[in-house]
Amino acid sequence: MTALRQRMLEDMQLRDLAPKTQEAYVGAVAQLAKYCGKSPELLTEEELRQYFLYLSRDKRASRSTLVIALCGIKFLYRYTLRREWPLLELVRSAQEKKLPTVLSSEEVQQILGCLQHPTYRACLTTIYACGLRLNEGVHLQVQDMDSARMMIHVRQAKGLKDRYVPLPQSVLDILRRYWASHRHPQWLFPGAPPAGQPRHTATRPICESGVQRAFRAALTTSGIQKPASVHTLRHSYGRPFGRLVNTSLDVARHQGRAFSPWRSGKPSCAGPVSFQGT
Repeated sequence: MTALRQRMLEDMQLRDLAPKTQEAYVGAVAQLAKYCGKSPELLTEEELRQYFLYLSRDKRASRSTLVIALCGIKFLYRYTLRREWPLLELVRSAQEKKLPTVLSSEEVQQILGCLQHPTYRACLTTIYACGLRLNEGVHLQVQDMDSARMMIHVRQAKGLKDRYVPLPQSVLDILRRYWASHRHPQWLFPGAPPAGQPRHTATRPICESGVQRAFRAALTTSGIQKPASVHTLRHSYGRPFGRLVNTSLDVARHQGRAFSPWRSGKPSCAGPVSFQGT
């Protein structure tokens, strides 16, 4: 690792950027260095200008690629190298106006029906029915299930923010049956355990890439031609479940319920899963 890369990583840690953001920024700077054939520390403002012209005019990079490149490179020069170049304020990417792919409830059911592995079926069903991001669904814990209020506590989501989402009874039933198959004390969707050990000894949840591969395989098997991904389930969530979300929150407000993370009791590992408050 070069000294410049190490210093940039330390600066991003001081800035408290998310690990994935750090990875994206470092990758953007690495692409710049590869294109120019030398360290970004040695580049002139004109060379940087030619790189952005290459991205937008020759490579025709997408808006997301341009945004990541600009943010990563701007961080490097502004905070790590302390160079306030006017060019970094000049470069902009056009705002794309694309509608996300949305699946109908019938299409979602068709895709989920093609999932053979019970772990992926339970995880993707929960992601869809509760409008979760992939990372949020994979990292759900037993203590996050509040069956007394029929809510899920989503912890440290995007922007390191916690929130509550409604928990449909049908999903609670699915999760109870699935949890009973492994009875892990922490993770709802535990990953692979140490060799020769039972699943409840797993130290990590399932990996996101495995869920993505399972979804793509099910999408192909279903014959649906839409360019869908796991995140498409979140975009599709509002159609059949939007009314449920609004109703659940309105009822809770009228009844004066406080959405507190404190719950009575602990999940039992000796009988059917309780999911707090049952």
